Amino acid sequence: MAATGLSVTVTHSNKKHDLHVTPQQGGSEPIVQDLAQVVEEATGVPLPFQKLIFKGKSLKEMEKPLSALGIQNGCRVMLIGKKNSPEEEVELKKLKDLEKFVEKVADQLKELNKELTGIQQGFLAKDLQAESLCKLHRRVKATTEQFMKILEKIDTLAFLAECDIVEQNICQETELLRSTNLALAE
Repeated sequence: MAATGLSVTVTHSNKKHDLHVTPQQGGSEPIVQDLAQVVEEATGVPLPFQKLIFKGKSLKEMEKPLSALGIQNGCRVMLIGKKNSPEEEVELKKLKDLEKFVEKVADQLKELNKELTGIQQGFLAKDLQAESLCKLHRRVKATTEQFMKILEKIDTLAFLAECDIVEQNICQETELLRSTNLALAE
């Protein structure tokens, strides 16, 4: 198959999406992963929540070429899955931002470790080592504080999720009480 890709129609929630799938990451032909990414862009259904079906079979093997599954130009693929709610999107963004922050702080810690290793291996004059170790110690403390802030954010996110569950339960109980009161009033 040429590297130009292929066109497929994806149906989802009574809507049709005419999509063009091209091979990614230097592949010679599109694979299921490529299709799933294009479907996510077109429908808003995140890849982990997608179930793609072609001729009654679920497309589970993400590295499998579409041609090996019999998918050609003009074929129809069905999508089962739901978009994230706006609230879920906000929470996912918070988690992604937190993940980037964790990576940044982890990189800082690696750099500090490299500096310490350099000092231990004698790459710094003896008369400068004490001052450098003192500065390094302060920077390690600052990095530790950043990790503590990350833990607080994680704890807050978990607490917010727990609050949402409690709020849902309260709403359900309130609705149950209302319906009971209405039944008694009749």
